[in-house]
Amino acid sequence: MTPADLSRTVLHAVRRAVDEDALRAPVPARVRVERTRPGGSGDYACAVALQLAGPAALPALEVAAILRERVAAEPGVGRVEITGPGFLSFTLDAPAVGDRAVLDAVREQGLAYGHGDALREEILQFHHAREVRAAVTAHAVRRLVVAQGARVRVSCEEASDPDWARLGVTVDAHGTPPVPLTGIRPVPAGVTAGELLERLGPDAVRWGLLRPAGHDRAALGPELLVQGEANPLFRVRYAHARARALTRGAALLGFTAGHASYAGPAPDGEGHAETAPGAGHAPHTPGAGHAQHAPYREGPLPYHGAARPLLDLIADHPGVLLAAARHRAPDRVARQLEAVAHAFFDFHDSCPPLPAGDEKPSAAHRARLALAEAAGTVLAGGLSLLGIRAPEHL
Repeated sequence: MTPADLSRTVLHAVRRAVDEDALRAPVPARVRVERTRPGGSGDYACAVALQLAGPAALPALEVAAILRERVAAEPGVGRVEITGPGFLSFTLDAPAVGDRAVLDAVREQGLAYGHGDALREEILQFHHAREVRAAVTAHAVRRLVVAQGARVRVSCEEASDPDWARLGVTVDAHGTPPVPLTGIRPVPAGVTAGELLERLGPDAVRWGLLRPAGHDRAALGPELLVQGEANPLFRVRYAHARARALTRGAALLGFTAGHASYAGPAPDGEGHAETAPGAGHAPHTPGAGHAQHAPYREGPLPYHGAARPLLDLIADHPGVLLAAARHRAPDRVARQLEAVAHAFFDFHDSCPPLPAGDEKPSAAHRARLALAEAAGTVLAGGLSLLGIRAPEHL
């Protein structure tokens, strides 16, 4: 179960409680769930009971109890606890089950992973000045909200700069609107699109304009073209290219991505535990090849070690995209991609997805490759939403 799945599950529990007249309160448009902070209980927590207590005219602890009994029976939820004044804390089923669900979702949805219909009821109209950063930001915001189901129209105060087309920017209307519209007003770039394109090219220009928050000034210098890890755009695109190269390398070695699985020793003590997909190469210990007393079991093995931060970021990706759309903040997507790229390289260096030397491909390699491919898909999809190309070779 992903965070987005859990959010929908809790929202469904609220609706059920209201429909069953166990709770008399308006159903919120969404329920926000967050990772539990260090030292907290469970995997995720939410404050929906505290939010509904006032409208329901009930103590928050009572609202939490009503919701707990409806969420606890849902598939994928292992345990629901009530903590503090009425927070709901969720412990999900075995990590391996959730891990598989996340990777399956990325594989099935491809570049659309994280898209949804949360804004399907919204008809939005954005308006911006005849300025390159405002135009590029409005275009990126349009892509973000459309990916969440909204219908959008964008207008500009004056006729568009012809060079905006080279940045992929489109505008639906020009002139002063008859009624006030939602303005897109980042700090101006202080330079024209043509000048930026001549110095940097379209991808670096868009990243430079979108990476800072709208209230911050955009850094648009030659550092955007540096081919090294000090340049976040290069690092993000290189992580994507490396993920795609791993798929090609695996094909040459005759294997493809697969789920992590564990096959413990057979009852007679013969057989070996498969290396965990998040584990590095452990030194061989004499006498450790046969776990004589380990029970036989088969099933998915959870990712851990260096793989865990990467998988958690991938699981959180749909929530990041929705938040970026709601807040009209493409910079949130850029920061998410930087975090995924950083975690990808940590994982890649600690747990190589491809066998080395005479080593043969194992289930662990297939599982690591599945995670690497998912990271590449998330990076490509996020760059696409920002209007930036994700080359397969760098």
